[in-house]
Amino acid sequence: MSPVTGSSSSPVAEGTPHNDGLGPRTAAVLVFGSSAAVLVVEIVALRLLAPYLGLTLETSTMVIGIALTAIAVGSWMGGRIADQVDPRRLLGPSLGVSGAVVALTPAVLRGTAEWAPAVLLLIASMTILVPGTLLSAVTPIVTKLRLTSLAETGTVVGRLSGVGTVGAIVGTVLTGFVLVSRLPVSGILIGLGTLLVAGSALIEWRTRGWRRTPGWRGTPALTLVVVAGGLATTVAPGSCDTETRYHCARVVADPDRDSGRTLVLDGLRHSYVDLDDPTFLEFEYVRAIASVVDAAFPEGEPLAAHHVGGGGLTFPRYLAATRPGTRSLVSEIDGGVVRIDRDQLGLGSAAGIDVRVEDGRLGLRRLDAGSRDLVVGDAFGGVSVPWHLTTVEAMTDVRRVLDEDGLYVANLIDHGGLAFARAEAATLREMFEHVALVGEPADIGLDPTATALGGNLVVIASDRPVDLGATQKALDARQTGWKIATGDDLTSWIGDARPLTDDYAPVDQLLQPYSPGNGR
Repeated sequence: MSPVTGSSSSPVAEGTPHNDGLGPRTAAVLVFGSSAAVLVVEIVALRLLAPYLGLTLETSTMVIGIALTAIAVGSWMGGRIADQVDPRRLLGPSLGVSGAVVALTPAVLRGTAEWAPAVLLLIASMTILVPGTLLSAVTPIVTKLRLTSLAETGTVVGRLSGVGTVGAIVGTVLTGFVLVSRLPVSGILIGLGTLLVAGSALIEWRTRGWRRTPGWRGTPALTLVVVAGGLATTVAPGSCDTETRYHCARVVADPDRDSGRTLVLDGLRHSYVDLDDPTFLEFEYVRAIASVVDAAFPEGEPLAAHHVGGGGLTFPRYLAATRPGTRSLVSEIDGGVVRIDRDQLGLGSAAGIDVRVEDGRLGLRRLDAGSRDLVVGDAFGGVSVPWHLTTVEAMTDVRRVLDEDGLYVANLIDHGGLAFARAEAATLREMFEHVALVGEPADIGLDPTATALGGNLVVIASDRPVDLGATQKALDARQTGWKIATGDDLTSWIGDARPLTDDYAPVDQLLQPYSPGNGR
C-alpha cells in the first residue's frame, strides 16, 4: 500500500463528510458574517455597560477579555465537536441560538442593571460569552466541511482564516463609524439577532437538500425569542429619547418649573437648564462655579471663556446673561448632545456661545496662547473620566491659553476615599501657583467629625491670588453650605497623592464611582 502523497485526490480521512451544498462562497459568507458579528457584539456591549460601569479602561479590558475568551473557546470547541458530529448539523443551531441571545441582550442587561445590579457582571459576561462562543465555532465547523483533501488544507484554512479576520475588521469599523452613529444600540443588536436567526433558517432550508442530514428545526422558536427581545426592549429600564455616539440621552421637563429642563445622560442628571431664566442654577456645583467666577472677576465684565465639556451649556448661558459680551467657546465631544441643545434646550437663542464638536484637549491645543480669561472644566462624569484631560500635560495647555490673570475652575466627581480628586488637586499644584478646593466640609477635610461621602467638588487654579473671602461670601449667598480648603489644609487633604501625567494616569483605578452604598 503506497503512502499518502498529498495529491488532490487524497482524502483527509475515511468518513469525512463531503461539502455538499456548501460551496466556497457560502463558506466565506458564513465565516465573514459570524466573525463580524462577534466584534459587533463586543463593541455594542461596551456601549450598553458604560452607563452602569463607566466607559473606563477596566470595563473595556473586561469586555475585550470576555470576547477573546469566547473566540478561543468557540474555536476549540467548534473544531472538536465538528470532528465528532456531522458539522452540517451544527451551523443552524450556532447561528440561531447566538441570534436569540443577541436580540435579548439589551433588555436583559438593562433590566439586570436596574433590578439586580449585584449580578450584572455575570449576566454581562454571559451575553458576550454565549453568542461569541457559538459564532466563533462557525469558522472551524465550516473549515471542516471545506476540507476534502490534504493537498488543499493550507489553502482552505488560510483562506477562511483570512476571511474571518476581514469580517472582524469590517464588523469593528462598521459598528464604530456607521452603526452607532445612526442606529440605537438596542436596534443594532435586535437587527443583528434577526439576521443571525434568518441565517439559521437559510441553513435549515439548505440542510434539507444535503444527503443523510436531518435539518435544524429550531428557527420558529428562536424567531419568537427575537420578537420577544424586541418587545422587551421597549419596556426595559434605561430607555432614552436619543442614542448619541456616547450617551443614552433624555430631556425631562421639571414638573415644578414650567421652563425647567433636565438633560439626563445614561440615567444620570447631567445638566439643568431654565429656558426662560439662564441665571437660575439648579445644581449645587454649578452655583459653586458661578460663585468662584463672580468673585474672581469684576461684576458684569465680559470674559473670553473656554469650556471643556458642554452638556446642557448651563454655565455658558449664565455667563452670557450676567456678563453681556462674553464670548464662550465650548468643546463638546458628543455631536448628539449638541443637537439636543439646539433642538430642545434653546441653544439657538443664546448669544455669544460657539460650540465645536471636538475632543476637549484637541480644542485647547487650537487656542492661541493667552487668549482666555477663563477655562471651565466640566467633562468628568460620575462613573468615568476622560483621563487625558486630567494630566499635567493637559493642564499645561490650560495654563498656556489663559492670560496672566486667567482662572481655571473645574468640576470633579469622586466618592469613597476621593483618590482621584486628591490626585487631580496634586496635579494642579504642579502647574499653578494658587490652588483651592471647594466642597462640603467633610469631603475636603474641614470637618473631621463627619464622614466624607464624596460627590461634586470644585477646584480653582490660577497664577494670581483669588479673593477667597469674596468667594466664600458668594458661596454663602447661594446657600451651598460649601467651604474652601487651601494652603496647609489642602496639603493635608492631598496627602501622598501623585500628580497625573500622560505617562502615568491610572484614573480608572483611582476613581470610585457613585453607588447607592457609598454616598450621595
